[in-house]
Amino acid sequence: MTITSETLRWIKSSYSDNGGACVEWAPANATATGIVPVRDSKRADGPVLVVSVRAFAGLVALARSVEP
Repeated sequence: MTITSETLRWIKSSYSDNGGACVEWAPANATATGIVPVRDSKRADGPVLVVSVRAFAGLVALARSVEP
């Protein structure tokens, strides 16, 4: 499956105001396709990592559990 950054609406966490060290995700088709595209917010033209909805939920849970 080929995913192009130009065709997706990217979302960044509201907690990402930390000097640019964050990721963005494109949730629009996650329910229909079962995948969540993820990218480095500093490299909008860079590679896109595609993970399952379940894996993305695990990533979010891990990020929430880590103390700043």
